[in-house]
Amino acid sequence: MTNNTAYSDLMAYQRDTEALGKIAERLGWDQETMMPSGAADQRGTEMAAMEGIMHARRCSPQIGEWLAQADATDAVAKAQLYQIDRSYKRAVKVPADLAQELARVTSVSQGIWARARAAEKVADFLPTLQQVIDLRRQEAAALADGGDLYDALIDDYEPEATAASLGGMFDRMRPRLVALREKILGAMAPVGLRGNFPQADQLRLARDVATAFGYDWSRGRTDLAVHPFSSGGGDDSRITTRVVESDPFNCLYSTIHEVGHSSYELAIDRDFGMTPLGHGVSMGVHESQSRIYENQIGRGRAFTGWIYSQMLERFGPLNVSGPEAFYKAVNRVHAGFIRTEADEVHYNLHIMMRFDLERALVRGDLAVGDMEAAWNDRLLADFGQVVDKPSNGVLQDVHWSVGLFGYFPTYSLGNVYAGCLNKAMRAALPNMDAQLAMGDTSGVVGWLRENVQQYGGLRNPRDTIAHACGFEPNEGPLLDYLEAKFRDLYQL
Repeated sequence: MTNNTAYSDLMAYQRDTEALGKIAERLGWDQETMMPSGAADQRGTEMAAMEGIMHARRCSPQIGEWLAQADATDAVAKAQLYQIDRSYKRAVKVPADLAQELARVTSVSQGIWARARAAEKVADFLPTLQQVIDLRRQEAAALADGGDLYDALIDDYEPEATAASLGGMFDRMRPRLVALREKILGAMAPVGLRGNFPQADQLRLARDVATAFGYDWSRGRTDLAVHPFSSGGGDDSRITTRVVESDPFNCLYSTIHEVGHSSYELAIDRDFGMTPLGHGVSMGVHESQSRIYENQIGRGRAFTGWIYSQMLERFGPLNVSGPEAFYKAVNRVHAGFIRTEADEVHYNLHIMMRFDLERALVRGDLAVGDMEAAWNDRLLADFGQVVDKPSNGVLQDVHWSVGLFGYFPTYSLGNVYAGCLNKAMRAALPNMDAQLAMGDTSGVVGWLRENVQQYGGLRNPRDTIAHACGFEPNEGPLLDYLEAKFRDLYQL
Protein backbone atom coordinates (compact mmCIF):
# COMPACT_ATOMS: atom_id res chain seq x y z
CA MET A 1 0.00 0.00 0.00
CA THR A 2 1.39 3.44 -0.94
CA ASN A 3 1.40 6.34 1.44
CA ASN A 4 -1.08 8.20 -0.76
CA THR A 5 -3.39 5.20 -0.79
CA ALA A 6 -3.23 4.97 3.01
CA TYR A 7 -4.19 8.63 3.32
CA SER A 8 -7.04 8.27 0.82
CA ASP A 9 -8.41 5.17 2.53
CA LEU A 10 -8.18 6.83 5.94
CA MET A 11 -10.06 9.92 4.76
CA ALA A 12 -12.80 7.81 3.13
CA TYR A 13 -13.23 5.90 6.38
CA GLN A 14 -13.27 9.18 8.36
CA ARG A 15 -16.00 10.67 6.16
CA ASP A 16 -18.35 7.83 7.09
CA THR A 17 -17.56 8.32 10.78
CA GLU A 18 -18.21 12.05 10.45
CA ALA A 19 -21.52 11.34 8.71
CA LEU A 20 -22.63 9.07 11.55
CA GLY A 21 -21.70 11.83 13.99
CA LYS A 22 -23.98 14.23 12.11
CA ILE A 23 -26.83 11.73 12.42
CA ALA A 24 -26.24 11.47 16.16
CA GLU A 25 -26.24 15.26 16.42
CA ARG A 26 -29.58 15.38 14.65
CA LEU A 27 -31.01 12.91 17.16
CA GLY A 28 -29.87 15.28 19.91
CA TRP A 29 -31.41 18.28 18.17
CA ASP A 30 -34.70 16.42 17.78
CA GLN A 31 -34.66 15.47 21.45
CA GLU A 32 -34.46 19.11 22.48
CA THR A 33 -37.00 20.50 20.00
CA MET A 34 -39.47 17.99 18.57
CA MET A 35 -39.31 14.65 20.37
CA PRO A 36 -42.36 13.63 22.44
CA SER A 37 -41.50 13.51 26.14
CA GLY A 38 -42.46 9.85 26.43
CA ALA A 39 -39.71 8.84 24.02
CA ALA A 40 -36.84 9.79 26.35
CA ASP A 41 -35.81 6.29 27.39
CA GLN A 42 -35.97 4.98 23.84
CA ARG A 43 -33.89 7.92 22.63
CA GLY A 44 -31.31 7.10 25.27
CA THR A 45 -31.07 3.57 23.88
CA GLU A 46 -30.77 4.93 20.34
CA MET A 47 -28.01 7.34 21.34
CA ALA A 48 -26.13 4.57 23.12
CA ALA A 49 -26.35 2.37 20.02
CA MET A 50 -25.06 5.17 17.81
CA GLU A 51 -22.20 5.88 20.20
CA GLY A 52 -21.27 2.20 20.25
CA ILE A 53 -20.96 2.15 16.46
CA MET A 54 -19.00 5.41 16.33
CA HIS A 55 -16.73 4.46 19.21
CA ALA A 56 -15.85 1.17 17.51
CA ARG A 57 -14.99 3.07 14.35
CA ARG A 58 -12.86 5.63 16.21
CA CYS A 59 -10.93 2.81 17.94
CA SER A 60 -10.41 0.57 14.92
CA PRO A 61 -6.82 -0.73 14.73
CA GLN A 62 -7.00 -0.01 11.02
CA ILE A 63 -6.82 3.71 11.86
CA GLY A 64 -3.51 3.16 13.60
CA GLU A 65 -2.17 1.29 10.57
CA TRP A 66 -3.27 4.01 8.15
CA LEU A 67 -1.78 6.72 10.38
CA ALA A 68 1.55 4.88 10.47
CA GLN A 69 1.64 4.64 6.68
CA ALA A 70 0.11 7.94 5.54
CA ASP A 71 2.24 10.97 4.73
CA ALA A 72 1.12 14.60 4.81
CA THR A 73 1.86 16.23 1.47
CA ASP A 74 0.57 19.70 2.44
CA ALA A 75 -0.68 21.73 5.42
CA VAL A 76 -4.25 20.49 5.05
CA ALA A 77 -3.25 16.82 5.03
CA LYS A 78 -0.97 17.43 8.01
CA ALA A 79 -3.85 18.99 9.96
CA GLN A 80 -6.21 16.16 8.99
CA LEU A 81 -3.76 13.53 10.22
CA TYR A 82 -3.11 15.45 13.43
CA GLN A 83 -6.82 15.66 14.26
CA ILE A 84 -7.48 11.99 13.42
CA ASP A 85 -4.46 10.89 15.45
CA ARG A 86 -5.58 12.98 18.42
CA SER A 87 -9.10 11.53 18.28
CA TYR A 88 -7.79 7.98 17.89
CA LYS A 89 -5.42 8.24 20.85
CA ARG A 90 -8.22 9.52 23.08
CA ALA A 91 -10.84 7.04 21.86
CA VAL A 92 -8.74 3.91 22.44
CA LYS A 93 -8.37 4.85 26.10
CA VAL A 94 -12.11 4.82 26.79
CA PRO A 95 -13.85 1.43 27.17
CA ALA A 96 -16.70 0.92 24.72
CA ASP A 97 -19.25 0.07 27.41
CA LEU A 98 -18.40 3.29 29.26
CA ALA A 99 -18.79 5.38 26.08
CA GLN A 100 -22.19 3.83 25.40
CA GLU A 101 -23.41 4.23 28.96
CA LEU A 102 -22.37 7.88 28.94
CA ALA A 103 -24.35 8.45 25.75
CA ARG A 104 -27.43 6.73 27.18
CA VAL A 105 -27.38 8.40 30.59
CA THR A 106 -26.68 11.92 29.32
CA SER A 107 -29.49 11.57 26.79
CA VAL A 108 -32.02 10.54 29.45
CA SER A 109 -30.60 13.04 31.94
CA GLN A 110 -31.60 16.01 29.79
CA GLY A 111 -35.28 15.25 30.24
CA ILE A 112 -34.90 14.65 33.97
CA TRP A 113 -33.13 18.00 34.33
CA ALA A 114 -35.83 19.79 32.32
CA ARG A 115 -38.62 18.32 34.46
CA ALA A 116 -36.80 19.09 37.71
CA ARG A 117 -36.20 22.64 36.51
CA ALA A 118 -39.86 23.10 35.61
CA ALA A 119 -40.94 21.71 39.01
CA GLU A 120 -38.24 23.66 40.91
CA LYS A 121 -37.12 20.43 42.60
CA VAL A 122 -33.35 20.02 42.78
CA ALA A 123 -33.68 16.70 44.60
CA ASP A 124 -35.37 15.16 41.54
CA PHE A 125 -32.23 15.76 39.50
CA LEU A 126 -29.43 14.97 41.96
CA PRO A 127 -29.37 11.14 41.63
CA THR A 128 -29.04 11.41 37.86
CA LEU A 129 -26.43 14.14 38.16
CA GLN A 130 -24.42 11.90 40.48
CA GLN A 131 -24.58 9.17 37.86
CA VAL A 132 -23.39 11.55 35.14
CA ILE A 133 -20.51 12.79 37.27
CA ASP A 134 -19.45 9.25 38.19
CA LEU A 135 -19.35 8.27 34.53
CA ARG A 136 -17.48 11.38 33.46
CA ARG A 137 -14.93 10.86 36.24
CA GLN A 138 -14.39 7.32 34.99
CA GLU A 139 -13.87 8.64 31.49
CA ALA A 140 -11.52 11.36 32.75
CA ALA A 141 -9.49 8.78 34.68
CA ALA A 142 -9.10 6.69 31.52
CA LEU A 143 -7.96 9.74 29.55
CA ALA A 144 -5.76 11.42 32.14
CA ASP A 145 -3.07 8.73 32.52
CA GLY A 146 -2.71 9.65 36.18
CA GLY A 147 -3.00 13.39 35.55
CA ASP A 148 -5.67 15.89 36.56
CA LEU A 149 -9.19 14.63 35.84
CA TYR A 150 -10.58 18.07 35.10
CA ASP A 151 -7.77 18.80 32.64
CA ALA A 152 -8.69 15.62 30.76
CA LEU A 153 -12.27 16.84 30.40
CA ILE A 154 -11.29 20.39 29.38
CA ASP A 155 -9.30 18.86 26.53
CA ASP A 156 -12.54 17.66 24.95
CA TYR A 157 -13.56 21.27 24.35
CA GLU A 158 -10.34 23.30 24.31
CA PRO A 159 -7.21 21.37 23.31
CA GLU A 160 -4.04 22.51 25.07
CA ALA A 161 -5.95 24.42 27.79
CA THR A 162 -5.66 23.37 31.44
CA ALA A 163 -7.31 24.31 34.71
CA ALA A 164 -4.08 26.08 35.65
CA SER A 165 -3.94 28.17 32.47
CA LEU A 166 -7.63 29.04 32.64
CA GLY A 167 -7.43 29.74 36.36
CA GLY A 168 -4.51 32.08 35.72
CA MET A 169 -6.54 33.91 33.08
CA PHE A 170 -9.43 34.27 35.52
CA ASP A 171 -7.10 35.56 38.24
CA ARG A 172 -5.87 38.26 35.90
CA MET A 173 -9.38 39.21 34.77
CA ARG A 174 -11.21 39.25 38.10
CA PRO A 175 -9.66 42.39 39.70
CA ARG A 176 -10.41 44.64 36.73
CA LEU A 177 -13.91 43.22 36.28
CA VAL A 178 -14.79 43.63 39.96
CA ALA A 179 -13.38 47.17 40.05
CA LEU A 180 -15.38 48.12 36.94
CA ARG A 181 -18.53 46.57 38.37
CA GLU A 182 -18.20 48.47 41.64
CA LYS A 183 -17.87 51.79 39.81
CA ILE A 184 -20.87 51.02 37.61
CA LEU A 185 -23.14 49.88 40.44
CA GLY A 186 -22.34 53.12 42.26
CA ALA A 187 -23.57 55.18 39.30
CA MET A 188 -27.07 56.00 38.13
CA ALA A 189 -28.55 53.01 36.33
CA PRO A 190 -30.25 53.56 32.96
CA VAL A 191 -33.90 52.72 32.49
CA GLY A 192 -34.57 49.12 31.48
CA LEU A 193 -36.95 48.05 28.75
CA ARG A 194 -40.44 47.19 30.01
CA GLY A 195 -43.62 45.98 28.37
CA ASN A 196 -45.26 42.95 26.82
CA PHE A 197 -43.82 41.66 23.60
CA PRO A 198 -45.83 38.81 22.01
CA GLN A 199 -43.98 35.65 21.13
CA ALA A 200 -44.89 35.64 17.44
CA ASP A 201 -43.60 39.20 16.99
CA GLN A 202 -40.39 38.43 18.85
CA LEU A 203 -39.72 35.41 16.68
CA ARG A 204 -40.31 37.41 13.49
CA LEU A 205 -37.87 40.08 14.69
CA ALA A 206 -35.31 37.45 15.70
CA ARG A 207 -35.56 35.87 12.26
CA ASP A 208 -35.09 39.23 10.56
CA VAL A 209 -32.05 40.01 12.71
CA ALA A 210 -30.57 36.58 11.92
CA THR A 211 -31.11 37.36 8.23
CA ALA A 212 -29.36 40.70 8.72
CA PHE A 213 -26.35 38.75 10.00
CA GLY A 214 -26.31 36.78 6.76
CA TYR A 215 -27.68 33.54 8.20
CA ASP A 216 -28.21 30.99 5.43
CA TRP A 217 -31.79 29.80 5.82
CA SER A 218 -31.36 27.30 2.99
CA ARG A 219 -28.96 25.39 5.27
CA GLY A 220 -30.35 26.38 8.68
CA ARG A 221 -33.52 26.79 10.68
CA THR A 222 -34.66 28.04 14.08
CA ASP A 223 -36.78 26.35 16.74
CA LEU A 224 -37.64 26.81 20.40
CA ALA A 225 -35.78 25.05 23.23
CA VAL A 226 -35.57 25.29 27.01
CA HIS A 227 -31.89 26.23 26.73
CA PRO A 228 -30.83 27.79 23.38
CA PHE A 229 -28.17 25.92 21.40
CA SER A 230 -26.94 25.34 17.87
CA SER A 231 -26.41 21.97 16.25
CA GLY A 232 -24.83 20.57 13.12
CA GLY A 233 -22.53 21.81 10.39
CA GLY A 234 -21.67 21.46 6.74
CA ASP A 235 -24.92 22.03 4.88
CA ASP A 236 -27.19 21.58 7.91
CA SER A 237 -26.62 23.79 10.95
CA ARG A 238 -29.62 24.68 13.09
CA ILE A 239 -30.27 27.15 15.90
CA THR A 240 -32.74 27.40 18.74
CA THR A 241 -33.93 30.25 20.91
CA ARG A 242 -36.40 30.91 23.70
CA VAL A 243 -39.01 33.58 24.38
CA VAL A 244 -39.93 35.55 27.51
CA GLU A 245 -42.75 37.93 26.60
CA SER A 246 -41.64 40.55 29.13
CA ASP A 247 -38.03 40.47 27.92
CA PRO A 248 -37.46 40.57 24.15
CA PHE A 249 -33.70 40.81 24.65
CA ASN A 250 -33.73 37.19 25.85
CA CYS A 251 -34.94 35.90 22.49
CA LEU A 252 -33.11 38.48 20.39
CA TYR A 253 -29.64 38.02 21.84
CA SER A 254 -29.97 34.26 22.26
CA THR A 255 -30.72 34.15 18.56
CA ILE A 256 -27.77 36.36 17.61
CA HIS A 257 -25.49 34.26 19.83
CA GLU A 258 -26.55 31.00 18.20
CA VAL A 259 -26.36 32.55 14.72
CA GLY A 260 -22.70 33.24 15.50
CA HIS A 261 -22.12 29.56 16.25
CA SER A 262 -24.09 28.32 13.26
CA SER A 263 -22.60 30.82 10.82
CA TYR A 264 -19.12 29.62 11.79
CA GLU A 265 -20.05 26.06 10.86
CA LEU A 266 -21.72 27.12 7.60
CA ALA A 267 -18.74 29.26 6.53
CA ILE A 268 -16.06 26.54 6.82
CA ASP A 269 -14.33 25.68 3.56
CA ARG A 270 -16.58 23.16 1.84
CA ASP A 271 -13.54 21.10 0.83
CA PHE A 272 -13.27 20.27 4.55
CA GLY A 273 -16.80 18.84 4.69
CA MET A 274 -17.16 15.49 6.45
CA THR A 275 -13.57 15.63 7.70
CA PRO A 276 -12.06 16.54 11.09
CA LEU A 277 -11.35 20.04 9.75
CA GLY A 278 -14.99 20.56 8.81
CA HIS A 279 -16.15 21.94 12.14
CA GLY A 280 -15.04 24.52 14.68
CA VAL A 281 -11.57 23.86 16.05
CA SER A 282 -12.54 24.34 19.70
CA MET A 283 -15.35 25.64 21.85
CA GLY A 284 -13.28 28.69 22.79
CA VAL A 285 -12.99 29.68 19.12
CA HIS A 286 -16.66 28.77 18.61
CA GLU A 287 -17.64 31.01 21.50
CA SER A 288 -15.51 33.81 20.08
CA GLN A 289 -17.86 33.86 17.10
CA SER A 290 -21.10 33.70 19.06
CA ARG A 291 -19.92 36.28 21.60
CA ILE A 292 -18.59 38.79 19.05
CA TYR A 293 -21.84 38.52 17.09
CA GLU A 294 -23.86 38.97 20.29
CA ASN A 295 -21.80 41.60 22.11
CA GLN A 296 -19.25 43.66 20.22
CA ILE A 297 -21.53 43.76 17.17
CA GLY A 298 -25.05 43.06 18.46
CA ARG A 299 -24.87 45.18 21.62
CA GLY A 300 -22.79 47.96 20.09
CA ARG A 301 -24.16 51.49 19.83
CA ALA A 302 -24.33 51.37 16.03
CA PHE A 303 -26.26 48.11 15.62
CA THR A 304 -28.60 48.71 18.58
CA GLY A 305 -29.63 51.93 16.83
CA TRP A 306 -30.83 49.83 13.91
CA ILE A 307 -32.51 47.31 16.23
CA TYR A 308 -34.31 50.20 17.94
CA SER A 309 -35.88 51.20 14.63
CA GLN A 310 -36.97 47.59 14.08
CA MET A 311 -38.49 47.40 17.56
CA LEU A 312 -40.50 50.59 16.98
CA GLU A 313 -41.78 49.23 13.68
CA ARG A 314 -43.00 46.00 15.28
CA PHE A 315 -44.00 46.94 18.81
CA GLY A 316 -44.81 50.65 18.62
CA PRO A 317 -43.59 53.23 21.16
CA LEU A 318 -41.30 51.87 23.88
CA ASN A 319 -40.77 53.08 27.44
CA VAL A 320 -37.23 54.09 26.42
CA SER A 321 -37.13 56.92 23.91
CA GLY A 322 -34.44 57.24 21.28
CA PRO A 323 -31.57 55.03 20.11
CA GLU A 324 -29.17 56.16 22.85
CA ALA A 325 -31.61 55.29 25.65
CA PHE A 326 -32.26 51.97 23.92
CA TYR A 327 -28.51 51.29 23.69
CA LYS A 328 -28.23 51.93 27.42
CA ALA A 329 -31.19 49.64 28.14
CA VAL A 330 -29.60 46.83 26.10
CA ASN A 331 -26.35 47.20 28.05
CA ARG A 332 -27.81 47.87 31.48
CA VAL A 333 -25.57 46.36 34.19
CA HIS A 334 -27.27 44.51 37.02
CA ALA A 335 -26.29 41.63 39.27
CA GLY A 336 -28.85 39.05 38.19
CA PHE A 337 -29.15 35.30 38.60
CA ILE A 338 -29.02 34.05 35.01
CA ARG A 339 -25.78 33.56 33.09
CA THR A 340 -27.35 33.74 29.63
CA GLU A 341 -29.03 37.04 30.50
CA ALA A 342 -25.98 38.55 32.20
CA ASP A 343 -24.50 41.82 30.99
CA GLU A 344 -20.95 41.84 29.63
CA VAL A 345 -19.44 43.01 32.93
CA HIS A 346 -20.99 40.25 35.02
CA TYR A 347 -20.89 37.42 32.48
CA ASN A 348 -17.34 36.26 33.09
CA LEU A 349 -17.90 36.33 36.84
CA HIS A 350 -20.72 33.82 36.31
CA ILE A 351 -18.29 31.61 34.40
CA MET A 352 -15.63 31.86 37.11
CA MET A 353 -18.17 30.64 39.65
CA ARG A 354 -19.14 27.64 37.53
CA PHE A 355 -15.48 26.86 36.77
CA ASP A 356 -14.68 26.64 40.48
CA LEU A 357 -17.77 24.58 41.33
CA GLU A 358 -17.50 22.03 38.55
CA ARG A 359 -13.78 21.58 39.08
CA ALA A 360 -14.54 20.80 42.74
CA LEU A 361 -17.25 18.33 41.68
CA VAL A 362 -14.97 16.49 39.25
CA ARG A 363 -12.08 16.39 41.71
CA GLY A 364 -14.35 15.09 44.49
CA ASP A 365 -13.91 18.18 46.67
CA LEU A 366 -17.64 19.01 46.49
CA ALA A 367 -20.38 16.43 47.01
CA VAL A 368 -23.37 16.48 44.70
CA GLY A 369 -25.68 16.74 47.69
CA ASP A 370 -23.92 19.94 48.78
CA MET A 371 -23.93 21.55 45.37
CA GLU A 372 -27.10 23.63 45.69
CA ALA A 373 -25.91 25.19 48.94
CA ALA A 374 -22.47 25.82 47.48
CA TRP A 375 -24.02 27.48 44.44
CA ASN A 376 -26.28 29.69 46.53
CA ASP A 377 -23.45 30.69 48.86
CA ARG A 378 -21.19 31.57 45.97
CA LEU A 379 -23.87 33.58 44.15
CA LEU A 380 -24.49 35.58 47.31
CA ALA A 381 -20.78 36.20 47.80
CA ASP A 382 -20.05 37.11 44.17
CA PHE A 383 -23.25 38.89 43.15
CA GLY A 384 -25.01 39.83 46.38
CA GLN A 385 -28.09 37.88 45.30
CA VAL A 386 -30.15 35.42 47.33
CA VAL A 387 -31.33 32.65 45.01
CA ASP A 388 -35.13 32.57 45.08
CA LYS A 389 -35.72 29.35 43.14
CA PRO A 390 -33.61 26.56 41.60
CA SER A 391 -34.33 27.60 38.00
CA ASN A 392 -32.58 30.86 38.88
CA GLY A 393 -29.84 28.89 40.58
CA VAL A 394 -28.23 25.52 40.15
CA LEU A 395 -30.82 24.21 37.65
CA GLN A 396 -30.55 27.09 35.18
CA ASP A 397 -27.92 25.57 32.85
CA VAL A 398 -28.30 22.36 30.85
CA HIS A 399 -24.56 21.64 30.67
CA TRP A 400 -24.05 19.39 33.68
CA SER A 401 -27.08 17.26 32.84
CA VAL A 402 -25.47 16.30 29.53
CA GLY A 403 -22.02 15.81 31.04
CA LEU A 404 -20.35 18.93 29.65
CA PHE A 405 -17.85 19.31 32.49
CA GLY A 406 -14.96 21.48 31.32
CA TYR A 407 -17.15 23.38 28.83
CA PHE A 408 -18.02 26.45 30.93
CA PRO A 409 -14.57 28.09 30.93
CA THR A 410 -14.57 28.12 27.13
CA TYR A 411 -17.28 30.80 27.27
CA SER A 412 -14.85 33.20 28.92
CA LEU A 413 -12.03 32.08 26.68
CA GLY A 414 -14.35 32.88 23.78
CA ASN A 415 -14.92 36.35 25.22
CA VAL A 416 -11.16 36.85 25.42
CA TYR A 417 -10.73 35.71 21.82
CA ALA A 418 -13.63 37.95 20.76
CA GLY A 419 -11.95 40.93 22.41
CA CYS A 420 -8.83 40.28 20.34
CA LEU A 421 -10.82 39.83 17.13
CA ASN A 422 -12.79 43.01 17.77
CA LYS A 423 -9.57 44.99 18.14
CA ALA A 424 -8.15 43.60 14.90
CA MET A 425 -11.44 43.94 13.03
CA ARG A 426 -11.89 47.59 13.97
CA ALA A 427 -8.39 48.35 12.78
CA ALA A 428 -9.15 46.66 9.46
CA LEU A 429 -12.68 48.12 9.02
CA PRO A 430 -12.68 51.80 10.03
CA ASN A 431 -16.21 52.32 8.62
CA MET A 432 -17.81 49.32 10.31
CA ASP A 433 -20.02 51.36 12.67
CA ALA A 434 -21.47 53.38 9.80
CA GLN A 435 -22.47 50.13 8.11
CA LEU A 436 -23.85 48.57 11.29
CA ALA A 437 -25.98 51.64 11.99
CA MET A 438 -27.86 50.81 8.76
CA GLY A 439 -28.25 47.14 9.73
CA ASP A 440 -25.52 46.14 7.29
CA THR A 441 -23.32 43.45 8.85
CA SER A 442 -21.69 42.36 5.60
CA GLY A 443 -18.36 43.99 6.43
CA VAL A 444 -17.89 42.48 9.88
CA VAL A 445 -19.37 39.11 8.99
CA GLY A 446 -17.24 38.97 5.86
CA TRP A 447 -14.09 39.79 7.85
CA LEU A 448 -14.83 37.02 10.34
CA ARG A 449 -15.55 34.52 7.57
CA GLU A 450 -12.35 35.40 5.75
CA ASN A 451 -10.06 35.49 8.78
CA VAL A 452 -11.52 32.86 11.13
CA GLN A 453 -14.51 30.85 10.04
CA GLN A 454 -13.42 29.41 6.69
CA TYR A 455 -10.45 27.62 8.25
CA GLY A 456 -12.42 25.32 10.56
CA GLY A 457 -9.95 23.02 12.30
CA LEU A 458 -6.95 23.79 10.11
CA ARG A 459 -4.98 25.45 12.91
CA ASN A 460 -4.95 24.92 16.67
CA PRO A 461 -7.20 27.28 18.66
CA ARG A 462 -4.70 29.93 19.73
CA ASP A 463 -3.05 29.96 16.30
CA THR A 464 -6.48 30.43 14.71
CA ILE A 465 -6.98 33.63 16.67
CA ALA A 466 -3.38 34.80 16.32
CA HIS A 467 -3.54 34.31 12.54
CA ALA A 468 -6.69 36.46 12.36
CA CYS A 469 -5.48 39.18 14.71
CA GLY A 470 -1.77 39.40 14.01
CA PHE A 471 -0.92 39.07 17.71
CA GLU A 472 -1.08 36.40 20.41
CA PRO A 473 -4.45 36.24 22.15
CA ASN A 474 -4.66 37.63 25.67
CA GLU A 475 -7.29 39.10 27.96
CA GLY A 476 -6.09 42.71 27.63
CA PRO A 477 -8.18 43.74 24.58
CA LEU A 478 -11.38 42.38 26.15
CA LEU A 479 -10.84 44.21 29.44
CA ASP A 480 -9.85 47.42 27.64
CA TYR A 481 -13.01 47.18 25.52
CA LEU A 482 -15.26 46.62 28.53
CA GLU A 483 -13.75 49.49 30.50
CA ALA A 484 -13.99 51.92 27.57
CA LYS A 485 -17.56 50.91 26.72
CA PHE A 486 -19.02 51.04 30.20
CA ARG A 487 -17.10 54.10 31.39
CA ASP A 488 -18.64 55.91 28.44
CA LEU A 489 -22.07 54.39 28.92
CA TYR A 490 -22.19 55.17 32.66
CA GLN A 491 -20.20 58.42 32.40
CA LEU A 492 -17.61 57.18 34.91
